[in-house]
Amino acid sequence: MTSTRPLVERKQRQARQRIIEAAQELFQEHGFDGVSVGDIAERAEVGRTTFFRHFRDKQEVVFAREQELLDLVAAAGQADDAPPPRSVTEGVEQLGPVLLALCAWATADPAGYTRHFALIEQHPELRDRDAVKMQQFGDKLSELLIRRGSDEATAVLAGQIALACFQTAKRLGNDPHTLADDTRAALTRALTLGTGATGTAAVGAEPR
Repeated sequence: MTSTRPLVERKQRQARQRIIEAAQELFQEHGFDGVSVGDIAERAEVGRTTFFRHFRDKQEVVFAREQELLDLVAAAGQADDAPPPRSVTEGVEQLGPVLLALCAWATADPAGYTRHFALIEQHPELRDRDAVKMQQFGDKLSELLIRRGSDEATAVLAGQIALACFQTAKRLGNDPHTLADDTRAALTRALTLGTGATGTAAVGAEPR
C-alpha cells in the first residue's frame, strides 16, 4: 500500500496541474464567463469528479497560485527556530523576508502574473475572492508569529501591517518586475513610522 501512495499522489498533482493549465488557456481564449467547469475538465482530460476533488468551483482555479502561497506561509514557521518577536516592530521585521520571498515566487512568471490580475480586474466576483484570499494571507502571517511564540495581539497587528505593505505595492502598480522592491520599500517605511527616520533602514535584518 505504501509503495503505491507516491504514484497516486504524483498522479493527483499532475491532474491538478492539468486543470490549472487548461483553465488558464480557456480563460485566455474565451474569457472567464465563457468557460464552464465541464469545459475545463474536458480540456484537462479529467472527469468532473476529479475537478471537484481539487477545486470547489472555477473561481477557485483562478486562485490556485494564491492557495499555494497560503500553504507556503503556513509551512514557513513549522521547523524554524526564530525567537518570538518582542514587539510589533520585531514581528514585522521577521515577516519581511517571508513576504519578499513570496513576492519573488509569485512573480517568477511575470507575464502569467500580469494576465492573472488582468482577469481578476475584469470580474467583480474575482475581485471579491481576491480580497478574501488576501485576508487569509494576513491571517497566515499572524499564525506564523504565534507559532514562534508571539502573543496574539502582537502577531495580528504585525501580520496586518505586513499585509498592508504588500497591498500598497499592488496598489502602486502591481508590476511583477518591481513588486518585491515596492513591498520592501513599503515595509521599510512602515518600520520607521514615528521614529523620525527617512525610511532607509534595511528590511529583513535580524531582529534587534
